[in-house]
Amino acid sequence: MTRRVRGLAWAAAACTYFLIVLGALVRITGSGLGCGEHWPRCFGRWFPPLNDIGTLIEWNHRLFAGLVTVLVMAVAGTAWWESREALSVRSGQSSSLAALGTGSPIRLPLIAIALLALQITLGAIVVKLALPPWTVILHLGTAMLLLATLLVVATQASRTPGGSPGNTEVPLAPLPSTPGFRPGFVIPALGFATVLFGALTANLGAASACLGFPLCNGQVIPAGNYLQALHWIHRLLGFGLLGSLAWWAWRTRRPGPTAALGLALAQVGVAAAMVLLALPRGLQVAHAAVGTALWAALVLAARGER
Repeated sequence: MTRRVRGLAWAAAACTYFLIVLGALVRITGSGLGCGEHWPRCFGRWFPPLNDIGTLIEWNHRLFAGLVTVLVMAVAGTAWWESREALSVRSGQSSSLAALGTGSPIRLPLIAIALLALQITLGAIVVKLALPPWTVILHLGTAMLLLATLLVVATQASRTPGGSPGNTEVPLAPLPSTPGFRPGFVIPALGFATVLFGALTANLGAASACLGFPLCNGQVIPAGNYLQALHWIHRLLGFGLLGSLAWWAWRTRRPGPTAALGLALAQVGVAAAMVLLALPRGLQVAHAAVGTALWAALVLAARGER
C-alpha cells in the first residue's frame, strides 16, 4: 500500500470509529426514528428542520455516514488507480482486472466497499422496519468489521507492485506462539463476540437485568430469566477477554496488547460504574466509545503479531 492509500484508510477508520459512537448515541437517546421511517431522506426532505434533538442526532449520524462512504470509496478508488498504473509500468498491461489476483493490494479496499454497501443496506432496513433488535445488532457488527478492514488497510506493510521502496514498511517479526493457539486471532475473535453480546444486552433490554458488580444480583450463576443469563454471558466474555489480554500483554511485552489491556481495564471500570449508577446515558456512550476503541486496539495488536 502507498502512503496515500494508507493515509486515506486512517482517515476512513477514524471517521468510522466516530460514526459507531454516534450510532450508539442514536440508540441510547432513542433517536433511531428521529427522521421517521424515511430513508435516505429525513421526513421526506434532504435538509429537514432540526428543531428536535432526536432529528438532529439522527440526521448528523446520516451525514457522517455519507462522509465515511466518500472516504471508503476514495480508499478503494486510489488503491485501484495506483495498482493499475503500477501494473502498466511493470508489465505493459493496462487492464485493471489483473490487479485482482492473489495478494492484490485492492482486495481489502474492495472488501471494505462490500461491507459499506451491506452497512448502508442494513441502515435502511433498521429504519424501514422500525428498529428490530436483530437489524441493529447486525448493523453494529458490520460496522465493527468495516472498521477492522480499514485498520488492516491502513497498517498494510506490503508494497504495491511496481511501487517505490519509500512506500514500504518492515513488518514486525512474529513471536513464537503456543502450538494450536493463535492469540492474534483468538483474542480479537473473543473481543468481537463480547461486542455482539453487548449489543444483544443493550437492544433486548437486558442492561439492567443484573444489578450489582461484579456478581449478577449477588449470584455467581443467576437463577432468573433469560435476560439475566444474556447479561451474565456478556460479563463473562468481558472478564475472559480481560484475562486473555493480561496473559497476552505479559507474554509479548509489546505496546499493542498492553494498550488493549489498558482499554479493557477502563471498559470494565466504565461498565461497573454504569451498572452501579443505574445506567446514566453519559456512561452508556462512554461504554460504547471505549468498547469500540478496544476493538480497534485488538485489531492493531493482532496486526503486530503478523
